[in-house]
Amino acid sequence: MLRCNGADRDCNIISRESEPTSCWSFLVRKFVEPFKDEKQMNAASAVCASPDIDSLWHRIDWAEAHRYVRRLQVRIAKATQEGRWGKVKALQWLLTHSFYGKAIAVKRVTENDGKRTPGVDGELWPRPQNKARAVQSLKRRGYRAQPLRRVYIPKTNGKQRPLGIPTMKDRAMQALYALALDPIAETKADVNSYGFRLERCTADAIEQCFTALSKRWAAQWILEADIRACFDHISHEWLLQNIPTDSGMLKQWLKTGYVDQRQWFATDAGTPQGGVISPILMNMTLDGLEEQLIARFQTSKFGKRSQYVADKYQVNFCRYADDFIITGKSQEILEHEVLPLVQDFLRQRGLELSSEKTRIMHIDEGFDFLGQNVRKYKGKLLIKPSRKNILAFLEDIRKTIKSNAQAKTEYLIGLLNSKIRGWVNYHKTVVAKQAFEWIDMQIFHALWRWAVRRHPAKGKRWIRQRYFKCIGQRQWHFAADFINHRGERKQKRLLYAASTPVGKRHIKIRGAANPYDPQYEHYFEKRRGYRMLDTSRHTRRLVRLYAEQGGVCPVCKQPIYLEQGFNVHHIVPRVMGGSDRLSNLILLHPNCHRQVHSQNLNVVKPAPHKEL
Repeated sequence: MLRCNGADRDCNIISRESEPTSCWSFLVRKFVEPFKDEKQMNAASAVCASPDIDSLWHRIDWAEAHRYVRRLQVRIAKATQEGRWGKVKALQWLLTHSFYGKAIAVKRVTENDGKRTPGVDGELWPRPQNKARAVQSLKRRGYRAQPLRRVYIPKTNGKQRPLGIPTMKDRAMQALYALALDPIAETKADVNSYGFRLERCTADAIEQCFTALSKRWAAQWILEADIRACFDHISHEWLLQNIPTDSGMLKQWLKTGYVDQRQWFATDAGTPQGGVISPILMNMTLDGLEEQLIARFQTSKFGKRSQYVADKYQVNFCRYADDFIITGKSQEILEHEVLPLVQDFLRQRGLELSSEKTRIMHIDEGFDFLGQNVRKYKGKLLIKPSRKNILAFLEDIRKTIKSNAQAKTEYLIGLLNSKIRGWVNYHKTVVAKQAFEWIDMQIFHALWRWAVRRHPAKGKRWIRQRYFKCIGQRQWHFAADFINHRGERKQKRLLYAASTPVGKRHIKIRGAANPYDPQYEHYFEKRRGYRMLDTSRHTRRLVRLYAEQGGVCPVCKQPIYLEQGFNVHHIVPRVMGGSDRLSNLILLHPNCHRQVHSQNLNVVKPAPHKEL
């Protein structure tokens, strides 16, 4: 299973055109029938000793479930674009009360990274029967949200960040209502907002910075804003009045409080970090700031966008989650016109800027944003890995090496490679060659000290011959020879950052691209394919498999994302004589792979996808 960092958004599904049917016919054909299935599941679950309870979860038709939910989400987005809020509300009700919506919500919270973290009730849903019963339990009537379990995680500055962990049921209910809210959030989002959004990433935000600042005549001054504890201070009143979702459910999640050291505390403001729906609420709270900046600094007195006015102020905006920057032609414009507008916008939502961390600087001084340093050198804009980010990465590497003083060499190399690969892939689209070479040198010295400590009685020549090999043009390649579980002799080599090609610019996503708008379906398919093919962590065989399938899982007919991970399935099992040839391999989602083996499904290898 291959994974990369990032927020888990595994409900992303390829768009399908909505059917031109009335709301009533849609209700009869697509809502009543799934509920008949739900009643059957309820009847089956009533007999706890029934042998079928183990297979109920795997008997769900996930392809149809995704199609059903996707059609509703597309219609919600379309109704939002048209301003038909009554229809939006009706479609949201259909989605949040549907069997397929509930199944996908449970699937989401039982497959992400937090699936092993319980709430205050200590309950988890690891088994298929737990998930099947959970689908049946997601009912609005009688629902009461439980308090959050407060935990603390360390921050990079040494302080602790509080997280609120909901129970599994509360997480599933939030995921269910997030399915109905996210199409609205995507449709109404700021153009240059990139955090916690489908198909968008930090590289898009960095590329927007380059676009706004790289030209010789571009803005020279930057307002680097920091919102003080954004998640903790968002006004509950503002959320309840402005978020287009079930206000009763939203109020329960906001007012449920939290438990810290067996003591309950009330919550009068904020949305918990750790809640499934919290990133969407935070984004919707901050959406609208770019629109106000455009209306003030890029619009003429006649109400139309004006290039003359835009050149006069050179105000541009880029936001990732609660971190954002605003450019300006002069320090005075940012300090006396832009900053008051931002402060008033945030004040209405119960938020404020941190006076210690918010600052205005010249582009020649540079600034750090999302782990990169953006700065002009003699008029040329260069974006490099920030010093703070480099040192934090090296500290993590040294801790990993130190904590594995007696580990097998091949095991340590595996740990280091995963960390190096993730960090390198994050920074490879910027000017990072010098940083990568310095990182390699520091890791080499750390590994040499590790080897010397393991063998204090051995000489340097012996240590070199034991741990470092001559591979290609590299004379000191940290590597290990070992025998795998099949009895085959293998060699594991350390990944060197400098061996990764750098400088290939990231292609920024179109600002208006909406993953819930069918007209952008082909556009997103191409971007997903390029992203997979451009990722160095996959071998040529996996890339070819992905290309042959068109990036789609043949079981659920949904795209395969790096964040979800995937499994390689043997069509003819190895124990029955199946080979490792590409013709016998196929990529599946992890859940689809489990379903195939649980139900003994016959998976047909799709015809090669010629576009990729």
